[in-house]
Amino acid sequence: MLKYNRDGLIPVVVQDYESKEVLMLAYANEEAIKKTLESGYAHYFSRSRKKLWMKGEESGNFQKIVEIRKDCDGDAILYIVKQRGFACHTGNFSCFFSRIDEIDESDGKMKMMKLMKSGESDEK
Repeated sequence: MLKYNRDGLIPVVVQDYESKEVLMLAYANEEAIKKTLESGYAHYFSRSRKKLWMKGEESGNFQKIVEIRKDCDGDAILYIVKQRGFACHTGNFSCFFSRIDEIDESDGKMKMMKLMKSGESDEK
């Protein structure tokens, strides 16, 4: 049994089947999950646009479902996908391309830094 929030949504973590990289976090309602199961392609519910959408319907960057899992509490699900193209609207393979290095104690804001591309040195 899945546990939806008060808006009828559940968080969906999306992971690449081959690399195991976390690609994105989105939300789904019951209809989105049903469409995902029926079609074999990832569907979500847009909180900003208030509508159902299929990943890749505009960009061509589809997510073919390999497996769907729920967490131990049933309040989050995992789509394991074969990603076509990029998962992130910024053109990055994953939406999780920025890391948090520290929190500035004076204003509480997090300082962000882009992850290094493979082969780059960590030396300054």
